[in-house]
Amino acid sequence: MSNYRRLLVPGGTYFFTVRLHDQTSDLLVSHIELLRNATRLCRKSWPFEIDAAVVLPNKAHMIWTLPEGDADFSKRWRMIKSTFSRHAPQPDYVPPNHARRGEKGIWQRRFWEHLIRDDDDLATHMHLIRSAPLHAGLVSRASDWPFSSLHHQMQRPLPKTIAPVPSAPNPKAVEIAS
Repeated sequence: MSNYRRLLVPGGTYFFTVRLHDQTSDLLVSHIELLRNATRLCRKSWPFEIDAAVVLPNKAHMIWTLPEGDADFSKRWRMIKSTFSRHAPQPDYVPPNHARRGEKGIWQRRFWEHLIRDDDDLATHMHLIRSAPLHAGLVSRASDWPFSSLHHQMQRPLPKTIAPVPSAPNPKAVEIAS
């Protein structure tokens, strides 16, 4: 069995990608209210801030900030994924290894996470969220995708990062600008 090492920082800000098992499915957008409700339910029991999010047909990217003293994002994803799966329709095909465990086979088992380290890292991942619908070929302008939180992002303050001070400007960006 694999031994996954996760960097756990209480109160940290993390970028996540979760995927459906069936990469051709549109279950996340066709049942967006179910995903929203599963997330709301989780946030009632285990609070966290959603700093940015985009939901695509078969995957979601999110940036979360956890409460001070709490680093258990796995518990939160387990709750969101299991609540969603409990109420989502059964897929046509369930992989045998999922069926043996009594799972519906909707989600890929694990998720990808990345600890946001500084303001440049946060900006990079915000850009990834903003541009995800474009890269997926779903829209021609990012602002046209209805399942993104960045439409409302302008009114909210940016999350804190773990760096004690903002990082230095990107030297390549300075060279291009001058």
